Amino acid sequence: MKTEDLINALAQDHAARPQPGSLRQTFFVATALGLTIAAIAFTLALGVRPDLTLAMQTWRFDFKLVMAFTLAITSARLVWRLSRPAVDPQSAEMALAIAPLLALGTVAYELWSVPESEWPQRAMGSNSVACLLSISFLSIAPLCGAFYALRLGAPLRPGFAGAAAGLLASALAAMLYALHCPDDSPLFGAIWYSAAISLVTVAGMIAGRRFLRW
Repeated sequence: MKTEDLINALAQDHAARPQPGSLRQTFFVATALGLTIAAIAFTLALGVRPDLTLAMQTWRFDFKLVMAFTLAITSARLVWRLSRPAVDPQSAEMALAIAPLLALGTVAYELWSVPESEWPQRAMGSNSVACLLSISFLSIAPLCGAFYALRLGAPLRPGFAGAAAGLLASALAAMLYALHCPDDSPLFGAIWYSAAISLVTVAGMIAGRRFLRW
């Protein structure tokens, strides 16, 4: 290919892609739509726990929501930065450590404040399999929305971008599922929520390598 042809092709590709302002709007709308679809599926298939009002008065339940929300915000920032090749994602990558560090702190407090004999029961909970399946299922629509937005951008690392999209989708799904899940122990969350989020993240990475190349 001649140099002039390459320049023209790159210019046409740039013109065809949304500018940062429109891409930001598309990313927001696509993610919000995915979350809305997931919320509808959650309402129809699961619904909120019957003791939600009482649960909201406990720090363990509140912390589940805070953790999922923190992970969703930090991963959304990373996905947005990865969609734009000219933007350095390093600060967004570092921000991802906030949620795991908070989780480690609460797990340490749980182990310190709860008798050792209760650790296994709190870690296994009453619906570990349902947690894995539900978060994975509720992640589908947000993941599709994030992938749609990413495909309109230009991620340089498609696998990493897909993993970030999976992290965002599973964090949003975890926020929804936390309203249904009766297991509030940080031990349960550290094991089973993390396992479900990891599964979706890996799936996003695999899908990103195939569908986010440009």
